Amino acid sequence: MTANEMMNTSPDSRALARQTSVVVVAYNAGHFLPDCIASIVTTEPGVEVVVVDNGSTDGAVEHVQARFPGVRVVRSKRNGGFGAGNNLGAAAAQGAFLVFLNPDAVVTGGWLEALVHPLAEDPSIGLVTPKVLLRDDPDRINVAGLEVHLSGITLCRGLASPRAAFDEATEVAAVSGVAFAVRRDVFEALGGFDEDFFLYVEDVDISLRAWLAGYRCLYVPQAVVLHDYALTVDARKTFYVERGRYLMLLKAFSQHTLLSLVPALLLAEVITWGWLLWRNPTAIVQKFGAYRWVLAHRAQIAYKRCRVQAQRRQPDGVFLERCQWRLGFGQLAGPRMARAAGVVFGPLLRGAWQISRLALGRSGGIV
Repeated sequence: MTANEMMNTSPDSRALARQTSVVVVAYNAGHFLPDCIASIVTTEPGVEVVVVDNGSTDGAVEHVQARFPGVRVVRSKRNGGFGAGNNLGAAAAQGAFLVFLNPDAVVTGGWLEALVHPLAEDPSIGLVTPKVLLRDDPDRINVAGLEVHLSGITLCRGLASPRAAFDEATEVAAVSGVAFAVRRDVFEALGGFDEDFFLYVEDVDISLRAWLAGYRCLYVPQAVVLHDYALTVDARKTFYVERGRYLMLLKAFSQHTLLSLVPALLLAEVITWGWLLWRNPTAIVQKFGAYRWVLAHRAQIAYKRCRVQAQRRQPDGVFLERCQWRLGFGQLAGPRMARAAGVVFGPLLRGAWQISRLALGRSGGIV
């Protein structure tokens, strides 16, 4: 810790650090993992760090363990996925506040207090997410909370915007799994991460469940994290993303909401099919795989749905009013293709939103 960082570390900050555990799940994280851990222990030497070795074989966890003997290492014999790894780490952690951080991210000075302080001050806040910058271009934003479409399609809020943008704390539909904090009691009340997601969408799922359970999701730009990010469209990712989207919606929303959203959901299928055919036709097989998984696990989804509904304290509208009817095509394609997609699908998306809003019996609120 530098002298300046020491001077900027207030007693309140040190107290919060002692009550906080940072969980980092590593699966063959390579050179990213030591950088991640070094940034944590340098900026917040009093915080508990739990590294979950999710069946790694690259030696990165052993390197961290030798370099940072104060770090607690929890080992899993297999790669159970992001959610399962974080649940394992949370169970081993001691803190009243939990921070989940990707191994390919690094934190900056003052990040922990800014991230955890709202949780300590306001019991209605359940999850808090920071401003995440692109690690290879720190003057640009990676994600400032997540932007969720009515269909569950999720995009990075603020992607590629200047660092100074999105500079006000605000409620967001969902926190980013790159980095977020949660009170332990909220995490446990929600049942932690749903391990069926394996990868992707689990951050939106826990955010949605938090909203329905009566908690708020907050974005705080004062906490800054840098993340190694690149948009990929491999076939297996398609399976995890689409399966997760269907699972999340079927668990959380009431039957009335699901029926009301049919126009938006059908249009989202048309858009995702078209996008996959354009970007990666081989991923179509995985799209079918997501359908098959949902059908094959109907009973399991019904059981999960009962658990989510039992935790409900708020109507679906508390989440939907923070969702978008638009889709940010600029994140999915180049400028020319994005403009074309906006011209073709923009009016259809708006029409689907208006139909769904009428069916829901709402006068507005979906932006």
